[in-house]
Amino acid sequence: MKCPVCKVGRLEPGPTVVTLTRGDATIVIKGVPAEVCDSCGEYALSAEIAARVNAMAEESIKNGSEVDVRRYVA
Repeated sequence: MKCPVCKVGRLEPGPTVVTLTRGDATIVIKGVPAEVCDSCGEYALSAEIAARVNAMAEESIKNGSEVDVRRYVA
């Protein structure tokens, strides 16, 4: 699939790093399965994976994290 952002690259399966910020909290999740552009690095997550990433971030924020770096766990 052609990248919807750069219009040059192709989206290919691979891991990415997702950074989420809410208020003063920044959550970084590494190794997230995604479709990643081989040209610009933009990524797309499936609905299921996006829901899991959001749940992981919510858990970190709920535990009082201001900065948290985690590995994706399915």
